[in-house]
Amino acid sequence: MRNEYLAAENRILRAKLPSRLRLCDPERATLAEIGRRLGRKALREVACVAKPDTILAWYRRLVAQKFDGSKHRQYPGRPPVSAEVEALVVWMARENSGWGYDRIVGALANLGHHVSDQTVGNILRRHGIAPAPTRSQITTW
Repeated sequence: MRNEYLAAENRILRAKLPSRLRLCDPERATLAEIGRRLGRKALREVACVAKPDTILAWYRRLVAQKFDGSKHRQYPGRPPVSAEVEALVVWMARENSGWGYDRIVGALANLGHHVSDQTVGNILRRHGIAPAPTRSQITTW
Protein backbone atom coordinates (compact mmCIF):
# COMPACT_ATOMS: atom_id res chain seq x y z
CA MET A 1 0.00 0.00 0.00
CA ARG A 2 2.84 2.39 0.84
CA ASN A 3 4.50 1.85 -2.52
CA GLU A 4 1.23 2.40 -4.34
CA TYR A 5 0.62 5.61 -2.40
CA LEU A 6 4.17 6.86 -3.08
CA ALA A 7 3.84 6.07 -6.79
CA ALA A 8 0.54 8.00 -6.98
CA GLU A 9 2.01 10.92 -5.05
CA ASN A 10 5.02 10.90 -7.33
CA ARG A 11 2.80 11.05 -10.44
CA ILE A 12 0.79 13.96 -9.02
CA LEU A 13 3.89 15.95 -8.06
CA ARG A 14 5.51 15.16 -11.41
CA ALA A 15 2.51 16.59 -13.24
CA LYS A 16 3.00 19.91 -11.43
CA LEU A 17 6.73 20.20 -12.26
CA PRO A 18 8.19 21.57 -15.49
CA SER A 19 8.53 19.21 -18.43
CA ARG A 20 12.19 18.32 -17.86
CA LEU A 21 14.13 17.95 -14.63
CA ARG A 22 17.82 18.73 -14.50
CA LEU A 23 19.57 16.13 -12.35
CA CYS A 24 23.09 16.37 -10.99
CA ASP A 25 25.49 13.41 -11.07
CA PRO A 26 24.91 12.21 -7.47
CA GLU A 27 21.15 12.18 -8.09
CA ARG A 28 21.63 10.18 -11.29
CA ALA A 29 23.89 7.75 -9.44
CA THR A 30 21.29 7.24 -6.71
CA LEU A 31 18.50 6.63 -9.21
CA ALA A 32 20.74 4.33 -11.24
CA GLU A 33 21.64 2.14 -8.26
CA ILE A 34 18.04 1.80 -7.13
CA GLY A 35 16.84 1.30 -10.70
CA ARG A 36 19.32 -1.51 -11.24
CA ARG A 37 18.01 -3.31 -8.17
CA LEU A 38 14.40 -2.84 -9.28
CA GLY A 39 14.88 -4.12 -12.80
CA ARG A 40 13.51 -2.95 -16.14
CA LYS A 41 9.91 -4.18 -15.66
CA ALA A 42 9.43 -2.42 -12.33
CA LEU A 43 11.12 0.72 -13.68
CA ARG A 44 8.55 0.92 -16.50
CA GLU A 45 5.80 1.18 -13.90
CA VAL A 46 7.58 3.49 -11.45
CA ALA A 47 10.07 5.71 -13.30
CA CYS A 48 8.83 9.21 -14.09
CA VAL A 49 12.04 11.22 -14.16
CA ALA A 50 13.59 9.34 -17.08
CA LYS A 51 12.98 6.30 -19.24
CA PRO A 52 14.07 2.93 -17.82
CA ASP A 53 16.68 2.54 -20.56
CA THR A 54 18.17 5.92 -19.62
CA ILE A 55 18.35 5.00 -15.94
CA LEU A 56 20.04 1.70 -16.74
CA ALA A 57 22.47 3.54 -19.04
CA TRP A 58 23.35 5.79 -16.09
CA TYR A 59 24.12 2.63 -14.11
CA ARG A 60 26.35 1.25 -16.88
CA ARG A 61 28.23 4.56 -17.01
CA LEU A 62 28.62 4.48 -13.22
CA VAL A 63 30.13 0.99 -13.35
CA ALA A 64 32.42 1.98 -16.24
CA GLN A 65 33.73 4.94 -14.21
CA LYS A 66 34.36 2.67 -11.25
CA PHE A 67 36.59 0.33 -13.26
CA ASP A 68 38.18 3.04 -15.43
CA GLY A 69 41.56 3.06 -13.67
CA SER A 70 42.79 6.25 -15.33
CA LYS A 71 43.54 7.84 -11.93
CA HIS A 72 46.13 5.18 -11.21
CA ARG A 73 47.57 4.93 -14.70
CA GLN A 74 51.21 5.86 -15.19
CA TYR A 75 52.10 7.36 -18.50
CA PRO A 76 55.22 6.14 -20.33
CA GLY A 77 58.43 8.06 -20.65
CA ARG A 78 61.01 9.66 -18.49
CA PRO A 79 59.84 12.35 -16.07
CA PRO A 80 60.77 15.92 -17.08
CA VAL A 81 63.94 17.55 -15.78
CA SER A 82 63.33 20.13 -13.06
CA ALA A 83 63.73 23.82 -13.85
CA GLU A 84 66.55 24.04 -11.28
CA VAL A 85 68.64 21.38 -13.05
CA GLU A 86 67.93 22.94 -16.44
CA ALA A 87 69.10 26.35 -15.22
CA LEU A 88 72.20 24.74 -13.74
CA VAL A 89 73.06 23.03 -17.06
CA VAL A 90 72.67 26.29 -19.00
CA TRP A 91 74.76 28.19 -16.46
CA MET A 92 77.56 25.57 -16.52
CA ALA A 93 77.65 25.55 -20.33
CA ARG A 94 77.86 29.34 -20.54
CA GLU A 95 80.49 29.69 -17.79
CA ASN A 96 82.68 26.82 -19.02
CA SER A 97 82.75 26.92 -22.81
CA GLY A 98 85.20 24.01 -23.08
CA TRP A 99 83.04 21.55 -21.13
CA GLY A 100 81.25 18.90 -23.18
CA TYR A 101 78.08 17.05 -22.31
CA ASP A 102 79.90 14.36 -20.30
CA ARG A 103 81.83 16.90 -18.23
CA ILE A 104 78.61 18.76 -17.39
CA VAL A 105 76.96 15.44 -16.42
CA GLY A 106 79.90 14.70 -14.10
CA ALA A 107 79.69 18.14 -12.47
CA LEU A 108 75.94 17.67 -11.94
CA ALA A 109 76.56 14.23 -10.42
CA ASN A 110 78.98 15.83 -7.94
CA LEU A 111 76.14 18.17 -6.94
CA GLY A 112 73.70 15.26 -6.56
CA HIS A 113 71.74 15.62 -9.80
CA HIS A 114 71.73 12.57 -12.07
CA VAL A 115 70.94 13.22 -15.74
CA SER A 116 72.24 11.66 -18.94
CA ASP A 117 74.50 13.31 -21.49
CA GLN A 118 71.67 13.12 -24.02
CA THR A 119 69.47 15.12 -21.65
CA VAL A 120 72.17 17.75 -21.28
CA GLY A 121 72.45 17.95 -25.07
CA ASN A 122 68.68 18.36 -25.42
CA ILE A 123 68.62 21.13 -22.80
CA LEU A 124 71.46 23.03 -24.48
CA ARG A 125 69.86 22.64 -27.90
CA ARG A 126 66.56 23.97 -26.51
CA HIS A 127 68.38 27.07 -25.25
CA GLY A 128 70.30 27.59 -28.48
CA ILE A 129 73.72 26.74 -27.04
CA ALA A 130 76.16 24.98 -29.37
CA PRO A 131 78.15 21.82 -28.47
CA ALA A 132 81.55 22.14 -26.73
CA PRO A 133 84.01 22.55 -29.63
CA THR A 134 82.00 25.24 -31.42
CA ARG A 135 80.95 26.88 -28.17
CA SER A 136 84.58 27.67 -27.24
CA GLN A 137 85.23 29.20 -30.70
CA ILE A 138 82.43 31.75 -30.40
CA THR A 139 83.49 34.92 -28.62
CA THR A 140 80.84 36.50 -26.43
CA TRP A 141 82.31 40.02 -26.57
